[in-house]
Amino acid sequence: MHDVTYRDRAAYLPFADALVVADLHVGRAEASNVDFPLGEEASLEARLAALVDAFDPAAVVFAGDVLHRFDGATVRAAEGVSDLVAVCREGGARPVMVRGNHDTALRTAWDGDVHNEYVAAENPKTVVCHGHAAPETDASLYVVGHVHPAITVESVRRPCYLYGEGVHRGADVLVLPAFTRLAAGVPVNGLSGGDSGSPLATDLDAFRPVVCDEDAGEALPFPPLGEFRRML
Repeated sequence: MHDVTYRDRAAYLPFADALVVADLHVGRAEASNVDFPLGEEASLEARLAALVDAFDPAAVVFAGDVLHRFDGATVRAAEGVSDLVAVCREGGARPVMVRGNHDTALRTAWDGDVHNEYVAAENPKTVVCHGHAAPETDASLYVVGHVHPAITVESVRRPCYLYGEGVHRGADVLVLPAFTRLAAGVPVNGLSGGDSGSPLATDLDAFRPVVCDEDAGEALPFPPLGEFRRML
């Protein structure tokens, strides 16, 4: 298992000096029936700032579905993306955008490069992609989003990470929870591999859920889902 630090739905990769977040879905609240001042934009910005301050990464990699709407970014959503980019730059981190399936119009909110997949480190070879399509680059570790994993324990649904060793072309796969708190998450308790929606997670039984205990400041790894389901 590769060295990863888990915090607040994000992952810090020390060997890449990169912070990775996925599925921000900027503009989701605005697109719903709830007023956008619900506070999600401010929450995303403040939480990202806290993570950048804590880890001081060289890069922040946005692993897809930065935007929620497929057809374009509203003015407010574009401002939200700009604010997140500013958080990175003010913290001395380079923002890197990776395209998700929702990001067909990301260029309306971001004028830099948009990667289908991004090599975050050469040793170990680490590729960040969204996870909705199989990557072309071979790697030792793939870091993805898209699935929005959560796990229900004692009737409480919690966002979780999923870590699978050697599960995709012999490489490890780390699936991040959605960074936005507006996404309740998809409970993995009863999912099979084909239900994940990602070609990198075709055998969910082999993935270990990792749940962050934010109060204790630690990540709690559980047995692989194939074993853990019997305990739930």
